[in-house]
Amino acid sequence: MMVKGSIPINIPNTLTLLRILLTPLFAIFLIKQFLSLALLVFAVATVSDGIDGLVARLFHQKTTLGAYLDPAADKLLLATAFVTLAIQELIPSWLTIIVITRDILILFGLALFIITGHEFQPRPSILSKVTTVAQLSCILSVLARMDQVKGPLFWAVAGMTMVSGFQYIYRGLNILQEES
Repeated sequence: MMVKGSIPINIPNTLTLLRILLTPLFAIFLIKQFLSLALLVFAVATVSDGIDGLVARLFHQKTTLGAYLDPAADKLLLATAFVTLAIQELIPSWLTIIVITRDILILFGLALFIITGHEFQPRPSILSKVTTVAQLSCILSVLARMDQVKGPLFWAVAGMTMVSGFQYIYRGLNILQEES
């Protein structure tokens, strides 16, 4: 349903908004130490992330709003998860710092493009998508108490997150340099 000048309301955008609305509930369950409920809410949010992208592609429901809202919803959910779990010492604080720093760098780059008037389309790379899946899997494994995979997964997520962050910096600098 679309009314001229309105926000595009479709299934993918609705699922993304649901993910945003689930984030505070997820955080409350984590803070209250209801890890099973937090796992359930996080799993629903994670599945909704996959479904919204699939529906958007299959049914040609991609929107400009969705291109910005979907990664913002991911960052909100993941930042909430990493910070809360680090405070509770269920995840290493160094990993949380790496994840949050990458996201701040991406936001800084976005702000730089806007301030300098550079045109761009938000297109996450394959590496960025794999990194998001790895981060989601990391949180799921912590919530599911899969202790045997946590250590190696923490290091893998840290490595992918850093490489993905460097890739964003490299791509952004190339765009800025080409348009100068």
